Amino acid sequence: MEQYEPETLSAPQLAAIRRSMTSGRGALSRRSLLHAAGGGALALGGAAALSACGIPPATRAGGTGKSDDYSDKEKKLNFSNWTEYIDVSDDNKRRPSLEEFERRTGITVKYTEDINDNVEFFGKIKPQLAAGQDTGRDLICVTDWLAGRMIRLGWVQKLDQSNVPHAYANLAEGFRSPDWDPVRAHSYAWTGIPAVVAYNEKATEGRKVTSVTQLLEDPRLAGRVGLLTEMRDTIGLTLLDMDKEPEDFQDDDFDAAIARIQKAVDRKQIRRFTGNDYVDDLDKGDIAACIAWAGDLVQLQADNPAIKFALPDAGFMMSTDNLLIPNKARHKKNAERFIDYVYEPKVAAQIAAYINYVCPVDGVREELAKIDKDLAADPLILPDEKFTEKAHTFRLLSSKEETAYEEKFAKLIGA
Repeated sequence: MEQYEPETLSAPQLAAIRRSMTSGRGALSRRSLLHAAGGGALALGGAAALSACGIPPATRAGGTGKSDDYSDKEKKLNFSNWTEYIDVSDDNKRRPSLEEFERRTGITVKYTEDINDNVEFFGKIKPQLAAGQDTGRDLICVTDWLAGRMIRLGWVQKLDQSNVPHAYANLAEGFRSPDWDPVRAHSYAWTGIPAVVAYNEKATEGRKVTSVTQLLEDPRLAGRVGLLTEMRDTIGLTLLDMDKEPEDFQDDDFDAAIARIQKAVDRKQIRRFTGNDYVDDLDKGDIAACIAWAGDLVQLQADNPAIKFALPDAGFMMSTDNLLIPNKARHKKNAERFIDYVYEPKVAAQIAAYINYVCPVDGVREELAKIDKDLAADPLILPDEKFTEKAHTFRLLSSKEETAYEEKFAKLIGA
């Protein structure tokens, strides 16, 4: 197995860590139970949760995405994103990358941090999308499962690739062909987020935990194991441990993974299923080992060197957050210009240095090294070949599968 256990973190990393532990993307509810009810390898929601929010089944609605584009007349861009998910100045008063975009293009950006949870956000914009109306947003950032669902519903505009030459050229290979948008006709990745195996070395008395088999079957971990309420992460990693591909599995494989975890639950091997609230328990050692998001672990390691994580030999799960232009957006070309802008390596490095998630932009390493050499060498921000080759994604589900799988998983976790 590959293990990444950095001994020290740079000052910029520590600053970002302390910031995101208390607020922002890493501390919010995107990894909550609602989020987990359905997502794509770090996704949210699910058919049951979506139905509860009044979100319709995956049928086309809202007419076509065609609308008048006022970009040439109105130098404006309305962008909805997660909190603390773009670079901010040291005094917390400015967003340098946004300011540079405005200076360069003359386009004024209304940047709104109003995405706290995919399901909640979709509930906000669903009525307008379903009615074929402008949501008031030109650009949004949502997790892969929801991006795929919106594309399937016909609620996202197709991108003009001639307006995004940097994005087209610089999108890293591992992000190019998600099954929900195979040629990135409607979306570009904002970040990637790995789900791996983690453990507290003090709580395990020095033993390494590097596989789902250990999590589910090692009696020395009984009652001190955490699994995620994110179906695609927990089931995906279990499938990998069973020599099944999350990209290509059948109903029987899913049921076998559920049954295997259920046995561990029945034996009281599992302490609990969590969103990212596993962080405190892992830090204290109440949870000795768990499935975790790598970004949280980098944060934890800043203050607790006993926190370790490993990429299982079988592989790990990766999901993405993605930029999309909703139907009827008033400033489509301006949104495309911004997508293209953030795929310039210098800009991408500036953003990655602040948010510390996997950067999907090729050619960014040299620029990131100018900001901080440690960040440029961190595989959690710029994955190396060994890291990348172990990454897997959860396959696209039909509406029927989504409903059935979510019901089974909800029963498993007691939701």
